[in-house]
Amino acid sequence: MKILGICGSPREGASEFLLKRALEELESEDSFETIFISVRDKDISPCTHCNDCVETKGKCSIHDDMDEIYDALREADGIILASPVHFGSISAQLKAVIDRCQAMIMEDLDIFKNKVGISIVVGGDRSGGQELAIQQINTFYLLNKIIPLSGGSFGANLGACLWSQDDGAEGVKKDEYGLKTLDMTISNFKEFLLEFKKQ
Repeated sequence: MKILGICGSPREGASEFLLKRALEELESEDSFETIFISVRDKDISPCTHCNDCVETKGKCSIHDDMDEIYDALREADGIILASPVHFGSISAQLKAVIDRCQAMIMEDLDIFKNKVGISIVVGGDRSGGQELAIQQINTFYLLNKIIPLSGGSFGANLGACLWSQDDGAEGVKKDEYGLKTLDMTISNFKEFLLEFKKQ
């Protein structure tokens, strides 16, 4: 199964470290092949809502590095979106990726149907808007028939929520509770994919 991880951080740091850790955990199982994409080295313009993709049934009027991400999203069985929390929200860069998916949806309204998605979010504060950011990602999943998963009750109710203590990857390495939410979420993701794809 192909798992696509998209890091929405504009810099190398906590979000990238955590996403790579999650993908490495999945790669340890023979059933998963992973792809990592970071927006920090990509040219991805925001959606201009020109509606060209509606008229052309899926062709975006903007040609940039999003074309590579479209191909990876089409092939993925599972999707992991990772983002820092910026003012209680996902990053502008990840929001641009999500909004530009409109072109894919206009190609086929069921293009994402039955893919499985999870979230990894990192805040500079312990309660810095992590769950609000996850809800934004989950809204994208739900609107497009992607099955959203979390790590479950007593730890990771909505997904992986971590605290960087404003110290990047070094900060999240010290966040034992946050790392537990990541492990719970990855474990549930792995288990669900293996069972769901058997059917």
